[in-house]
Amino acid sequence: MTSLRLDRRAFLKGMGGATLALPVLDAMGATIAEQAPRRFCAMYTANGMSLPKSDHGIDEWSWFPTKSKDGAFEFGKSTEPLSPFRKHLSFMGGLHHPSGPKGDPHTCSDMWLTGAPLHNPKPGMYNTAGLDQVIALHTKQHCRQPSLILSIDAGTGFLSRTGTISYSLEGRPIPAENNPRRIFDRLFRGDRSSLEREKLQRRIKLVDAVAQSAKEFDQQLGKSDRERMEQYLTSLNEVESRLIASERWIDIPLKKQDYSHLNLEATSEGEPSEYYRNMFDLIALAFDADITRSVAFMLNREDGMGISDTFPLKLGLSKTHHSLSHATDKDGQMQFGKYDLFLSQQVAHFLGKLSEHKDRDGSVLDNTIVLFGSGASTTHNPRNLPTLVAGGSNMGLKHGTYWRKDDSRMSNMYLSILRSMGIERESFADSTGTLTGSIFSRA
Repeated sequence: MTSLRLDRRAFLKGMGGATLALPVLDAMGATIAEQAPRRFCAMYTANGMSLPKSDHGIDEWSWFPTKSKDGAFEFGKSTEPLSPFRKHLSFMGGLHHPSGPKGDPHTCSDMWLTGAPLHNPKPGMYNTAGLDQVIALHTKQHCRQPSLILSIDAGTGFLSRTGTISYSLEGRPIPAENNPRRIFDRLFRGDRSSLEREKLQRRIKLVDAVAQSAKEFDQQLGKSDRERMEQYLTSLNEVESRLIASERWIDIPLKKQDYSHLNLEATSEGEPSEYYRNMFDLIALAFDADITRSVAFMLNREDGMGISDTFPLKLGLSKTHHSLSHATDKDGQMQFGKYDLFLSQQVAHFLGKLSEHKDRDGSVLDNTIVLFGSGASTTHNPRNLPTLVAGGSNMGLKHGTYWRKDDSRMSNMYLSILRSMGIERESFADSTGTLTGSIFSRA
């Protein structure tokens, strides 16, 4: 019996086909029995952050904090809502993607999680794998859904004005979802009956058949149509992978949770904070139930694209998000900082939810690396990218600092994140190593 090894998804079958999931047992392996889930969530906001000109005398509205000699920092007004989590977060300065200055400044959202060079690595390819999908490749065997990809406008958008920050391992944009009810149904609703299993199997076969037909059809198309078909095929592959995962986990009951605080009718066209908080609550619940361990959420799109560009107007500010990012006067830059304040309030709500949910060795936040930032600093400047990293204390992250080293590669930080999650890769994108001397103890 000492050689017995069980799959962590093993279950007992009784009379009438009833099933009962097994608890975590030693026979499932020491690492499974002892290690809590390691999770990752990336959150992106477009158009940079407010970094006011010093001659305006409103330095307190700068997104980056004020650094003191002992390595500590003081929050600015736009990030003050995050102060309760001082010991669980760090600001990262001086980061950039070397490919950032080489092309259209609006490609910063495309490459934020990939670091991809603008010069295509292969004919017909624009991008490379996103960090969230590399992580999903290593975590998907442990959870019901490989990854969760969300954005304010859903879909993929278009080149340099994307509606997603997630790119497949082949470098193709993965469509995002933005409807709370559809997200909830996908994550938490699932009839565990044999009828549901048959329905899933039919859908898998249908998607597979459509994908094959699409590949054959693709060979007869011109270049631009082939690019559209590639996005369509990527969507099909994403749907198929989710369906297969759903079938594999259909017999295992979900963790019991309280969903009463959710408003699944919230939309991006309604009150901004209500929409964002419901989306963040869904992510927190998905992490708590271990439905997925990799999430990417695009809060805003570049260049005034999409519904969220009007959010500042709904909050009583005078201009749209993109217009505020181009403001050079004192009042405009202060208003931009006030929109950053609004975003900080939403991120603080999310960190609070992750802190409330508990794993067996701490909070969900302790076992989750949260990345929040933008692909530009001010007005399409691709250097010194505003970046905040939170959580992950059980993965060795040491917080409470404002770390800055000019001209540091963002991809080096991404490699550090992978190593902290126990994913041993030699490199990521254009990395030259890990982010040494930083908050990552394994760097």
